[in-house]
Amino acid sequence: MTPVRLAILDYGMGNLRSVEKAFERNGAVPVKTSDPEVIRSADGLILPGVGAFPRAMSRIRELGLDVLLQEAAEAGKPILGICLGYQLLFDSSIELGGDEGLGLLSGPVNQVPSGGRKIPHIGWAAVTWQQMSPLIDGLRPGEPFYFVHSFVPEPEADEIVGTATYDGEFACVAARGNTYGVQFHPEKSSHAGLRLLRNFASICVEHRNGVRS
Repeated sequence: MTPVRLAILDYGMGNLRSVEKAFERNGAVPVKTSDPEVIRSADGLILPGVGAFPRAMSRIRELGLDVLLQEAAEAGKPILGICLGYQLLFDSSIELGGDEGLGLLSGPVNQVPSGGRKIPHIGWAAVTWQQMSPLIDGLRPGEPFYFVHSFVPEPEADEIVGTATYDGEFACVAARGNTYGVQFHPEKSSHAGLRLLRNFASICVEHRNGVRS
């Protein structure tokens, strides 16, 4: 079988190498790129990110990645947003005065509920699954994942796949069609994170083979 080819979108924000290595461990062929031809030919797209939402969206627009992501989503190509990349998939964020997002998932991005606890939220937290999804196949309820974030999206109820708790409950996994997002860092989340990335690679293979639309 031809290995799955994944485009890790490089817009100058994020530790792309750790994501790349995690997919390589799962037998995928990831490429860090902002080249439209490489992105269009990939079996799936990864949108990582570390930093501020407005700066990230500015870079994404400058490189034309917003258009490529919209094109991919409309074609049903699998997309996975990680951490800031998850937030960028949504309609807007209040961070640093606010900005519009990609609008591939529905809802705003607000500060993570903290109840006076330290922000950012850093560390391991158990994730509760709210609905079935091929992204979480084989993962147990209450599986722990590693988080580093100050903001979090508020998806529509039918797009929420998983939730975690800091002071209050927040949506940490969401999906619409073949567009997926996770607030935690799967590449830093041991066996559970690698399983989730392997599941995404499998979704990409199924889409390439015409099994999943």
